Amino acid sequence: MTLNALRQTAEAMVKPGQGILAMDESTPTIGKRLKAVGVENTEDNRIAYRTILLNTPGLGEFISSAILYDETIRQSTAEGEPFPELVKRQGIIPGIKVDTGAKALALNAGEKVTEGLDGLRERLEEYVGFGAQFCKWRAVITIAEEKPSRACIEANAHALARYAALCQEADLVPIVEPEVLINGAHTIETSYAVTVETQRQVFEQLYRQGVQLEGMILKPSMVISGTECPQRSGVEQVAEATLRCLQQTVPAAVPGVAFLSGGQGDEQATLHLNAMNQMAAKLSLPWRLTFSYARALQNQVLETWRGDASKAEQASEALLQRAKLNALASLGEYAPEMEHAAQRGAR
Repeated sequence: MTLNALRQTAEAMVKPGQGILAMDESTPTIGKRLKAVGVENTEDNRIAYRTILLNTPGLGEFISSAILYDETIRQSTAEGEPFPELVKRQGIIPGIKVDTGAKALALNAGEKVTEGLDGLRERLEEYVGFGAQFCKWRAVITIAEEKPSRACIEANAHALARYAALCQEADLVPIVEPEVLINGAHTIETSYAVTVETQRQVFEQLYRQGVQLEGMILKPSMVISGTECPQRSGVEQVAEATLRCLQQTVPAAVPGVAFLSGGQGDEQATLHLNAMNQMAAKLSLPWRLTFSYARALQNQVLETWRGDASKAEQASEALLQRAKLNALASLGEYAPEMEHAAQRGAR
């Protein structure tokens, strides 16, 4: 695949009016979410739930691509259709999470570095065989007293860049995800400073590793105050700070920025995305701004389904509605009254 082909895939992933469905939860993580709605964490239940997500009629109108987990990309629906084929049938680009999780960073208590580089070249070749066209790797940065350390930021930035280079070598578009966690009592000003430094280091390492920026997607966290901060930032403040951070750190060659929701509520994540796109329209920014949400798309799906097969269609409708609202937000065309109308329809 040439750089032009990588660029075309990356641009298709951030096509105007569409976003990315993150459904790459590990087996333990999805187990916690299933347990919360009274569903046992069995393979059959995981298949049933993921089938609801991917078989939602019309999903490809609002979702450009879907990030799968290693288990999912190897599985088929109960009817025997491989999940990657179901994704493609929906007009959605299939991708795969390839990191093996964040582990404790040596000599840096409370900080983590994401692992998974060992054997990655061979795994990427296998995922290409399954039909994957892009990959995702998540790094986590914690804000606390004397954190993050420079060692933590640099270790994660280096790993992200090495991963991205291997992806492009394998003709796969890398989603680069440096997540500054929302947990904590930090202010939006602290979030801004940490996010700027993190993203600067990430792009420095991407440059050093020879990654072609035209053939990648950035998946950052929004600049937002911590969940325990007594001075919570408003929607306009989050949008302004996040855009200012991007202007300080992200080269114009990057095709798009697909934000993670990072523990925000469903409506909150949509409001922030919408405000950013409304502001961006006045600034002529070089990148498309969209979403790559997991829980902010799936929360209502799980609450509706709760393991009841008779609720599958209703659960799919909940996903489609959430995807549509965020697609509108990616164009700056969302309004809160749409949210309230959707909630009334769900009831």
